[in-house]
Amino acid sequence: MRLESEVSGRSVVFACSLDRPDDKLLTLAFAASTAKELGATRVGLVAPYLGYMRQDKRFRPGEAVTSRTFATLVSGLADWLVCVDPHLHRYKSLSEIYSIPSAVVHAAPAMAAWIAGAVKAPVIVGPDSESEQWVAEVARLAKAPFTVLEKIRRSDHEVEISIPLASRWREHTPVLVDDIISTAGTMITTVKRLQEAGLRPPVCVGVHAVFADNAYAELKACGAADVVSCNTIVHPSNAIDVMPAITAQVKAFLCEAV
Repeated sequence: MRLESEVSGRSVVFACSLDRPDDKLLTLAFAASTAKELGATRVGLVAPYLGYMRQDKRFRPGEAVTSRTFATLVSGLADWLVCVDPHLHRYKSLSEIYSIPSAVVHAAPAMAAWIAGAVKAPVIVGPDSESEQWVAEVARLAKAPFTVLEKIRRSDHEVEISIPLASRWREHTPVLVDDIISTAGTMITTVKRLQEAGLRPPVCVGVHAVFADNAYAELKACGAADVVSCNTIVHPSNAIDVMPAITAQVKAFLCEAV
């Protein structure tokens, strides 16, 4: 690891989306530590996707609660953190596990703008009741109606889905929105259920394009009209730009250092 730019007396910002974090964390640690050793005044981290957040409890005996351990490691590397819509299912805020100042960028405005401009007569569809508040915000910004799925998850790859009042939406284009698309199991099942209900082929929109294994190809092949994501993780589906919002938060932290 070598820093080829002068960092002494300067604020340094590392941009490192922490998908597949095991391959990135040591490199990030070496870089951040070296910047501090060479006299950087502050080290910031821009991690549009923040890894390990979904393991937020001990689901089975003996499991590591990796979100907490990872937060301790990252908090030791940087002086501040900017990320996009982290998975805060069981945490009220990042400050519960991260000891450094953090700012969360919300993708809803950018997603809503894309939907409003790209989809004819959309109805926003959320994956479950826990997503309702977030989905309602996307729908409000896009000036579109919304509905939320009733979901029973049998396993990582087996999900039962029902669509409340599906017949109401026959003249609309369903837009399935979720924060993280990993196995894509819920979306694939929902696309099939929408087809069975006689609705238009849906557009699938996610914030973070994790797409484990063959999930992306399987989702595209199951009948979705389109699959798009925000550019928090580099992926062919990236169509929604959240970088202006990230830049604004980074500038806010840099101004604090002046």
